[in-house]
Amino acid sequence: MNLGEKVSICSEHYQKWKTTALNSLDREEAKKAMERAFFWLELQSAFITLHAIELTAGRDKEKREKILAAKAKLSKRLVEYAKEILSEL
Repeated sequence: MNLGEKVSICSEHYQKWKTTALNSLDREEAKKAMERAFFWLELQSAFITLHAIELTAGRDKEKREKILAAKAKLSKRLVEYAKEILSEL
């Protein structure tokens, strides 16, 4: 998946949860929706930052390993998010 697709997915989810939060009359529901909106916004920022670092890292093995570790952490956070959503269903 390229950067544009990742950013687009994150942006769609962010907008969805932000709208849900702003339109919610229930305070707890709004709080959960804002947490999810911020999750997607943070994830989008992380993808963009990692992409910029990748472009400037060149062939430095140490930097490549750190980038790979950061990508693994992002994947782990997505899995945790998915588990949380599934447990609520």
